[in-house]
Amino acid sequence: MAEMEETDFNDILDDWFIESLKTYKDLHVYQLEHPTQVIEWTSGRTVCVAGYSSSKNEILELHLPLKLFADENKGLCAERDFKVVHGGFAEGPVCCLRHVPGTRCVVTNDGLSSDLQVWTVGGDDSDVIRRTGSVKGRRSVSEGGSRIAAPLSPQLLHGARSSDVQLTQLTSGQILYTLETDSADPLSSLQFVSDTVFLAGCCNGNVYIADTRTSAAPQLSPGPAARGESVLWWTDASAGRVVRLSSSGQAVVSDLRDLGEAVSWAQLDVQSHRCNPDDVRVSWAPALDDCIAVSGFSGAVQIYKTSVWGMERQDVQPLFEHRGHAVSSQSDDDIFVTAHVWHPERPRTLLSAASDGSVHVWDWVDQSDAGC
Repeated sequence: MAEMEETDFNDILDDWFIESLKTYKDLHVYQLEHPTQVIEWTSGRTVCVAGYSSSKNEILELHLPLKLFADENKGLCAERDFKVVHGGFAEGPVCCLRHVPGTRCVVTNDGLSSDLQVWTVGGDDSDVIRRTGSVKGRRSVSEGGSRIAAPLSPQLLHGARSSDVQLTQLTSGQILYTLETDSADPLSSLQFVSDTVFLAGCCNGNVYIADTRTSAAPQLSPGPAARGESVLWWTDASAGRVVRLSSSGQAVVSDLRDLGEAVSWAQLDVQSHRCNPDDVRVSWAPALDDCIAVSGFSGAVQIYKTSVWGMERQDVQPLFEHRGHAVSSQSDDDIFVTAHVWHPERPRTLLSAASDGSVHVWDWVDQSDAGC
């Protein structure tokens, strides 16, 4: 029986590998000792990852395979593997990680409180990632932990709930701004849409838009009407558009200038009954028009093209699906994608990580008639 199962696994893997020759321009894999929920760019060729187990966790800066960046004569490029550039250890889980632009610093949160940990990546010819400071949050205990956005060095926007959001000077700890709201909704996302204007997405679908230059009340957009009870929402914004994704697989696209009016709706082809709220991600492609990536519902990362959606809710299929984590894993447990990020400049290049510790970087081929 075991031999038959192994044969079936090898057959599936072989079929997927043959298929991947047509569907991927590049595909590289790496195996971490422990899985990660964070992938953060520190440059165009390096990322930080870190474990999220309850005990001590590695925090690593990885250099992507050089072959990925060889535009010509890829066969002549010998470097096909990820390389660990810098490394260190966190005493607890790392559930959120952000790079501070223009520096060699990253900031993390452990998911247990709203306090932040500050790290220096290398420096002085060192290969160590070392803890160099902390930033105090407004809650000593915080289920789900803080969200972090790093707009301009040396400032951090952070908070666990809508009533906790503050802009802090990284070097002095001085609080430069606080978001004034009447509610204390748990946050699912926090991001800047310009140098001073930010969006705070709440787990109930509410979205706040505020400007750190003014003490005026933020603009509030209530969450979309959703099917089912206890629906959670995740939010991402880019180029004047906002997408909200629910735990039931509904996706709503709005114009940033009028969040109350949906531009398009869709019911995504996801396994909504299986999603782990800590793993779900939705993100706009930074260098590809109208495309989003969705993960956390299964062992796949799905790419959807939002420009073909309409005003009425409709069932939609992904434009592309990266199934490599689930197909190649030999774990007996169900595999879930725990994180994904788009490359900031390469249109169809993404990194993804899964619950078995695998990390993939892949450049997918659009084979649709519509193009993307």
